[in-house]
Amino acid sequence: MPTVLAMTTRRLISSGSTFERQVGYSRAVVDGDWVHVSGTTGFDYGAMTICDDIVGQAEQCLKNIGAALEEAGCSFADVVRVRYMLPDPADFEPCWPVLHRYLGDVRPAATMLVCGLSDPRMRIEVEVTAHRLSPA
Repeated sequence: MPTVLAMTTRRLISSGSTFERQVGYSRAVVDGDWVHVSGTTGFDYGAMTICDDIVGQAEQCLKNIGAALEEAGCSFADVVRVRYMLPDPADFEPCWPVLHRYLGDVRPAATMLVCGLSDPRMRIEVEVTAHRLSPA
């Protein structure tokens, strides 16, 4: 019996961040029903500015991720996996109300990592994977 391979369309999504061009990556990659959103920081990518406040950075991270998800034809309700990366573990708990507002009802599988980030101004980075019920 012949094997039938499902054809998927890979689509790249950019936020317009200068980091994407300089490093060579996409904010998100849509591959069939899956949406992989790159690690996203609290930069306002339009202005290329970042606030000092951890809660403000968390809010901007999720706004940036929400924009990528929307462009991919899905929403936070489709998120199945989230990874939080922070240099200072003490910064995580102040972010919980923001994270809960976006993902509390979704309750994706989650991991929090303590690690260095590429710019000392960055205090949080968030990466998500979403699974759409049907391709956009």
